[in-house]
Amino acid sequence: MLPKMLRFHFTTLSYFAPRASPFPLSLSISQAIPKPTRLRSQMASFSSSSSSKLLFRQLFEKDSSTYTYLLADASHPEKPALLIDPVDRTVDRDLSLIEQLGLKLVYAMNTHVHADHVTGTGLIKSKVPYVKSVISKASGASADFYVEPGDKIHFGDLFLEVRATPGHTLGCVTYVTGDAPDQPQPRMAFTGDTLLIRGCGRTDFQIFTLPKSTLIYPAHDYKGFTVSSVGEELQYNPRLTKDEETFKNIMANLNLPYPKMIDEAVPSNMVCGIQSKAS
Repeated sequence: MLPKMLRFHFTTLSYFAPRASPFPLSLSISQAIPKPTRLRSQMASFSSSSSSKLLFRQLFEKDSSTYTYLLADASHPEKPALLIDPVDRTVDRDLSLIEQLGLKLVYAMNTHVHADHVTGTGLIKSKVPYVKSVISKASGASADFYVEPGDKIHFGDLFLEVRATPGHTLGCVTYVTGDAPDQPQPRMAFTGDTLLIRGCGRTDFQIFTLPKSTLIYPAHDYKGFTVSSVGEELQYNPRLTKDEETFKNIMANLNLPYPKMIDEAVPSNMVCGIQSKAS
């Protein structure tokens, strides 16, 4: 059962495997992160000794059933904010909300290279030029900053930890709120397509090493769910409560349809959602 499952990483790809991008990267690793400075230092530009308070919004794009997440340190004078998995079709809505709340958007981040929608990061950067895009180095996609496991993304006195969770794609990461007394509790994990509510992409099980109280916020839901927890998914997820061989068999026989937007979305998302560069 579960203890056996936790000993392996099932990394078969759902739709595509990261490879050398046919599109030139706009920023190399050395350009985005000048050596020897680590990313976590680059992203710690908003620091304050004041107590932190998380402002959190879960937003929805109905055509692709995608969740976008807005997080901000509302107690900081500049109210720095970030977006996780923005969608191009809802960029104006998201930026309007950020303006209404008096926030300063700092990062537009992706959990992976999406196949079912075009990311909003490129469009956001065209409208708010100082915003920096973020994606995993393993994704092979273009971005201003490339994250690796263990990196910390700071916004005000709050931060997210980067965890590699390959499986759905080799470049998938999960962003987890910090493990410190001054960070939000319970912790929150933004799992992309790796772990869904009562479902999963082809997944990496290290998510289940987080505390059972950790809240799970996926990139998609198709049944009206909004949030779960590590404990709930350990107990009720119909795929992840099976033994290893049964799980492999389930995932190998999903017979998922070819994503209708994959031929548009993947090339665009490899270049930060800037469609003119993908054409």
